[in-house]
Amino acid sequence: MRATVRAARARTGRAAAGPASPARPLHELVDGDDGIDTVLLAAVDVQGRLKGKAYDAAVLADQLRSGRISPEMCGYVIGTDLGMTAPQAGEFSWATGFGDVALLPDLGRARVLPWLSGTAVVLAEPILGGWPHPLAPVTVLNDQRDLLSGLGLSAGIGVETEFVLFEGTARDAAGAGWRKLRPATWDNRDYALDQPGPVSEFGGRLRRVLAGAGLPVEAVKLEGAPGQVEVTFPWGEPRAVCEQHVLFKHATRVVADGLGMAASFMAAPATGVGSGMHLHVSLHSDRGTVLASGLGEGTALSEAGEQAVAGLLAVLPVTAPLWAPYVNSYRRFGDHSFAPSRFTWGSDNRSCAVRVVGHDRSLRLEVRLPGADANPVLAVAAVLAGIRHGISAGLKPPPASTGDSYQERDAVPVPRSLAEALTAFEGSELAAGLLGERVVAHLAAVARLDLDHHAARVSDAELERGFAQA
Repeated sequence: MRATVRAARARTGRAAAGPASPARPLHELVDGDDGIDTVLLAAVDVQGRLKGKAYDAAVLADQLRSGRISPEMCGYVIGTDLGMTAPQAGEFSWATGFGDVALLPDLGRARVLPWLSGTAVVLAEPILGGWPHPLAPVTVLNDQRDLLSGLGLSAGIGVETEFVLFEGTARDAAGAGWRKLRPATWDNRDYALDQPGPVSEFGGRLRRVLAGAGLPVEAVKLEGAPGQVEVTFPWGEPRAVCEQHVLFKHATRVVADGLGMAASFMAAPATGVGSGMHLHVSLHSDRGTVLASGLGEGTALSEAGEQAVAGLLAVLPVTAPLWAPYVNSYRRFGDHSFAPSRFTWGSDNRSCAVRVVGHDRSLRLEVRLPGADANPVLAVAAVLAGIRHGISAGLKPPPASTGDSYQERDAVPVPRSLAEALTAFEGSELAAGLLGERVVAHLAAVARLDLDHHAARVSDAELERGFAQA
C-alpha cells in the first residue's frame, strides 16, 4: 500500500492551506509586527491533541533557517492513551527504548494564536526514514485521502462539534474529585438566543479569537443538554479541516479557563448527556459534484453516492476505535438519543448513522457516529476509507430508513462497548486491508490501554448499585 500512497501523494502534492487560512511563513511572523515571541512547535497525537514544545520565537526561527537543529520528540507521543501511558509492548514501549521521531515543521504555514499572548504555532509531521511516519494520525489520514484521489475523487469535510461548558475551571473540577459539576446553563436551551451572560461572553470571545487566527466558525449555538454548546465549521479539505478542529479545541479550553469555566469534550460527560462530532462529507471529481444524481428539486443520490453510503455502512462497524476510541465513547449511543444505535442510512433522518442532507450541489452525507471525544484526523480517515471501499467494490446499500431507524432490529447494531469494538477491529480483514495491519495493531494497542485503565477501577455507579444490595 505504501508504494501506491507515495505515487498518489506525488500527484496530489501538499495539503491545501485550508479554510480562510492566513497562515504565513514563520520568518515573516517572527520578523514582522505581530509581537510574536513564542512559537509552539506541535504535532497532533493519537488522541487529537497538540503535543510539542514552546520555543523562543527568534531563536527557533534562526536555528531552523540555519539548519542547526532538526526537531524531534519522543515517539511515544503518537502511541499513548489519554493519561500519557504507553503500551507495554509494540513500537512505542520499553521494548524499543522510547526513541525519538523526527519532526518536519511546515515553516510556510505558521499561524498566530490570538488566545495566547504573543504566540504562534507551527504544525509538524512525524517522520521515519525520510517518509511520513506510518503510524502518525496525519499520515493515516493523508494515505486515505491520497488513495481516494487515485480514483479521481476528492472529499470535502464540514464539522459540527458539541461540548459541555461547566462553571469553574478544570482545576476546580479536579479539586472537587470531578463531582457535583455545575453546567453553565441549567435546562434545555437548544437554539435559544437568551443566553446567560457568561455563556454569551464565552461564545463571542471564542468566535473572535478563532477568526483572528484565520479559523472562522460558521455559528455557535446552545444545544439540548444543560451547558451544551455546538460549533459548526466551514467546509474544507480534510487535513486542513482536521487541523482547524484540533486548534479549535485548544482555543476552547483556553478561553473557557480565562472566564472561570471548563469545556469538556467527553462523549458522555454525564448520564443521559451525549456530545457528538458530526462529519458532513461531500465528494467531487474534475467534473464537479459526485454524490448527486442530478440538480434540481428533489435531488437524489447518484450511483456513486449510493456506493459511498454502502461503503460507510460496511467499514464503519469494523473501524469503531477510530471514531469512538474510549470506554466512555459508548455511553453516548442509545435508542432515541440523537446518537445512532444501528448502522442505517436515510434522507434527512437524524435517527440514522448516515444522514443524506442538502440538495443540488450541496448534497452531502452526514456521518453521525463520532463523538466529541474522537480525534477528527482518525475519524475522517475511517470515513474516507469507507467511501473508497464502497466505490471501488461497487457496493449497494440496503433500503433507506424512512422512519424511526432505532426500531430496525435487522440492521447491524453499534458496538455496545470498546471491548466489543476492539474485537471486531482486530479481527477484520477489511480494516487491515484498508488501513494496513500495522496501523490496526497500533491503534488497537492504544485503545486497549483505555480498557485496562478502567478495568481495575470501582465506579460510583457500581457502589450505588451494589454497596447495600450485593
